[in-house]
Amino acid sequence: MCRIKKIMFGEDELKRIVSDVADKINSDIKRDGIDKLTLLCVLKGAAVFASDLARKIDVPDLRIEYIRASSYGMGGVSRGNVAISGLTSEIENSDVLVVEDIIDTGRTLARMREYLKDKNPKSLRFCGLFDKPDRRVADFEADYIGVKIPDEFIVGYGLDYAEKFRHLPYVAVIEPSDDEQ
Repeated sequence: MCRIKKIMFGEDELKRIVSDVADKINSDIKRDGIDKLTLLCVLKGAAVFASDLARKIDVPDLRIEYIRASSYGMGGVSRGNVAISGLTSEIENSDVLVVEDIIDTGRTLARMREYLKDKNPKSLRFCGLFDKPDRRVADFEADYIGVKIPDEFIVGYGLDYAEKFRHLPYVAVIEPSDDEQ
């Protein structure tokens, strides 16, 4: 079992980061005259962030939808292939904001961008709470980023390690035990 090495972002800092991201999104929404937005939450990791963000987005008609994308198994290393499922509603001619917890290699969101573009949205934007640009291998940059972080494995605030730690109200760096390395 891994252990928490250090806390990277506390609850108050997470609230500030979410508010800053929401301010940028709200500015663009206002500038672009968007009055109806589909917030597409990437499950499971982005659920906490997307919920907090949705309450701060200032648009008259906000629809929240969910999609699954996975490139990790039960461990902490990306498998490289991306499975996408779960989109149950039409997004054709809709303004869509995809909300993800962390952008790492970029493979997941690059693949999702292709998948969603085939659904003919009116506009398609991507938001990540955390970004690890040093790990990027795919050609992908989000429209909105909460904060760039170093290449450390983080958990909490929806992020997990083998489905554990999602419930933490803060974000922490973990250290695998000797038998997991």
